[in-house]
Amino acid sequence: MSLRAALRRATGRLIHKGWAAVRAAGAISPANPAGYRFRRLGEGACIAFPPGAIFGEEWIEIGDHSLIGERVSLSAGMVPGLDLGPDPIVRIGGGCSIGRGSHIVGHQSIEIGDHVFTGPYVYITDQNHAYEDPEQPIGRQWPRNSPVSIGSGSWLGAGAIILPGTRIGRQSVVAGGAVVRGHFPDHCVLAGVPAKVVRTYTPEEGWHRPRRPTPEDPPGLADLPLPPDVLREFTATPPRLRP
Repeated sequence: MSLRAALRRATGRLIHKGWAAVRAAGAISPANPAGYRFRRLGEGACIAFPPGAIFGEEWIEIGDHSLIGERVSLSAGMVPGLDLGPDPIVRIGGGCSIGRGSHIVGHQSIEIGDHVFTGPYVYITDQNHAYEDPEQPIGRQWPRNSPVSIGSGSWLGAGAIILPGTRIGRQSVVAGGAVVRGHFPDHCVLAGVPAKVVRTYTPEEGWHRPRRPTPEDPPGLADLPLPPDVLREFTATPPRLRP
């Protein structure tokens, strides 16, 4: 081996060992000062280094043994320094894993259950811009908030977008790249733009595709995000949906 190759190899080892040491020292945990700023950072929880934009820690809770990947942005409120009241805004349960480059942007309420896993670059927010005034720039119109809830045991694929007002049930799957808005039941698979239920689970049939609507179904049933067999449980007989 030439001297140049040996030096290159030694330099590479030093760089990798140094970067590993920097990552370990820079991670945010309950044991270091950066972790003290959070409302709660549970036992064994860790935010990897380098982090994304993080502010409003006083209104952010992260449960025990949850892992937040590199460059994940976590925020509560519009800008740092706001008084957001007595209640937490962003709550991440225990045993979760949030993929690198994801954004969780809370203003009113984002609640993520236990053991929720996400792929990279997932975006979750409870706020969106209004556009009622056609003359005013949309970015200057006052935004609207609507709480978001993601049930325990769910999986969100890479690049999924969870919009304000969304409620996803337990043990559900969101396909990569899906754009989700609405209320969805436990044990379902969501896919598409906008996302719809493509598979659901019942003890009798296991995982299966939702059946197609029939002429006997209530008007507009096929356009709603819940599968027809779930919606039927909540409709009157004869079924009618209010406009």
